[in-house]
Amino acid sequence: MSRLRHTLPPLATLLPFEAAARLESFTRAAHELHLTQAAVSRQIRALEDNLGLALFTRGHRSVALTDAGAELARAIGHGLETIATTAERLRSRRDSDDIVLLAEMYVAMYWLIPRLPAFQATHPDIRLRVNASTQPLTHAEKSFDLALQCSTRPAGALTPLFSVPDEVFPVCAPSVAEADSLTAADLRAHRILHCRDDPQDGWLSWADWLAAVGLNVTLPEGVMFDSYPVVLQAAVMGQGIGLGWGRGLEHLLATAQLVRPMRASLALPRGLSVYAAAGHADEARTATVVDWLSEALTAATA
Repeated sequence: MSRLRHTLPPLATLLPFEAAARLESFTRAAHELHLTQAAVSRQIRALEDNLGLALFTRGHRSVALTDAGAELARAIGHGLETIATTAERLRSRRDSDDIVLLAEMYVAMYWLIPRLPAFQATHPDIRLRVNASTQPLTHAEKSFDLALQCSTRPAGALTPLFSVPDEVFPVCAPSVAEADSLTAADLRAHRILHCRDDPQDGWLSWADWLAAVGLNVTLPEGVMFDSYPVVLQAAVMGQGIGLGWGRGLEHLLATAQLVRPMRASLALPRGLSVYAAAGHADEARTATVVDWLSEALTAATA
């Protein structure tokens, strides 16, 4: 007999608990689920009885999670999100033969697109469709077979098929500063280009980079952008100094559209990762794309 039947709490209690934990209110949870407040309260009480623990502290007109409740809320939230994401992908499964590769916008623009003609010439029977996004995998809105994104960004329940090194270093247009011409202190005299700094997003900020490479420098406020490709474009146009991820910058550096004004660099042993959607990794055409990505990504360091 399945272990799940003995260990899982009553499934009917999970949605009311998740809603009440998220909204911090039995009443608002009842409204969201189109139930009565009494029904939500009964389901949560049944869950507490099943676990033998109090999940909420109940005030006169409010509720708050206990430590046990907070732990359970995290587990249930993650599990339900994984189920919802998988269900959505199944609902939107394509009838076509496309292999959909979801890629970070900058990876698609600067690394992937220049290499696609070689793949298509070698594998004319495989239709590879690239969906580019600035959002992490946890925010993917459309189904995909494979994904390529920075390893530091959240990927939910997915684990990488493989990862490759990358490095992060300052970049700017030659009109801003010559290659290898600046010290860390010199950065204070330049406009700094920042990307959004959201701890939940996993994107590396200037402050994180400076700390990681051991530079004790306070930078000016600079200019904030909401995506890394925009930071790169601003850098190419001579608007300041930004952080660059080596993967994809080869052409911009080789053609001197960008230079490295200082040699400091942060090595990322697992900088870029390839993921497969659940159940897709063993499909023959998908495996062919994975092999190509592995060969292309490991052919040379960034």
